[in-house]
Amino acid sequence: MAVTRSAGAPMRDMKTVVSALAAHATRASEKLRQHGLVAGTMTVFFHTSRFSAGKPQHVASRTVKLTPMTSDARDLVRAVRACVEASWPQQGGPYAFAKSGVMLDDLVPEAERPRTLFDMADEGRGRSPAVMAALDAVNARFGKKTMVLGAEGTKRAWAMRAEHRSPRYTTRISDLPVVR
Repeated sequence: MAVTRSAGAPMRDMKTVVSALAAHATRASEKLRQHGLVAGTMTVFFHTSRFSAGKPQHVASRTVKLTPMTSDARDLVRAVRACVEASWPQQGGPYAFAKSGVMLDDLVPEAERPRTLFDMADEGRGRSPAVMAALDAVNARFGKKTMVLGAEGTKRAWAMRAEHRSPRYTTRISDLPVVR
């Protein structure tokens, strides 16, 4: 399972990259919960545009094992932040990152996931699945991204631009032309 983006405004600082990746991780966790799955491994990547000749290039990718296996957005965002901090360029050059994403592996049904000693400790720290269920319920009732985690931020400067998108006649009934 992968969630990626590209073609938005370039991401130049760590906060913006983490914000974009947090949004991807949140969406991926939503999909996991919809299908009743948990993930055991997550890969986080971000890179500059390979088509920008003469500009500084940087490609970063980190994989982290999720223990215990989870579909909790808060755990995935915490792992995203750790991966970005570990792979951020040391020079901090003038990089303009063009694409970022998360990939989840080792997907298993929640009922079949291996239990660990830390499962009980997480429930005691407020890691209740009811919190994620409430988040999903609010977003299902009032629309996508009505309620988000704070790590996603309020401004989505990194979001894809779609002002000049052509109509989707073949995939959306609302975009069909009306003949009178």
